[in-house]
Amino acid sequence: MAQDDPIDRLARQIDAARKDVRFGLSPDEVASLRRHGASELYRICSEFVASVNSKLTETTLDLSPATFEPRTFDEAAVKLIRIGAQGREMQIAFEATPELFSTQKFLIPYIMEGEIRIYNQRMLERFEIRSQLLFFCVSEGTTGWRFFDWRTRHTGPVDHELLLSLMGSLF
Repeated sequence: MAQDDPIDRLARQIDAARKDVRFGLSPDEVASLRRHGASELYRICSEFVASVNSKLTETTLDLSPATFEPRTFDEAAVKLIRIGAQGREMQIAFEATPELFSTQKFLIPYIMEGEIRIYNQRMLERFEIRSQLLFFCVSEGTTGWRFFDWRTRHTGPVDHELLLSLMGSLF
């Protein structure tokens, strides 16, 4: 069957919806997973900034917020993590999905969604901001952040390699 076949697409959506029901997670368990996901994303960013800063001699990457407390996590608010240096910026914005689980924008069920945006002054002068979608995916037995590049249709884990590639393209 072709990838764009409507029957095939509907079958995938039905399978994904069935997986949501199978998880059987309560709203409290989903809230706990969301706090864990926010902490995990901040940890990835913090470790990336620390590893780069340990090699820098003249300047440093800034990370904002400077710390993250899981107990202060607010599901109703959009969260923002910023990494920047010398006018080159990476912004990671994310929020909880309106429903407990979603598969509207990504086939793997997710409970938080967001976007990574990168830009520098030259890009802003051309009204260019590059972005990739983010999803905190929950499947049977595993959880984790994944990116989706809508231009190339590539996907993968959110990790140091992704951040290195994105930040490196700004310098």
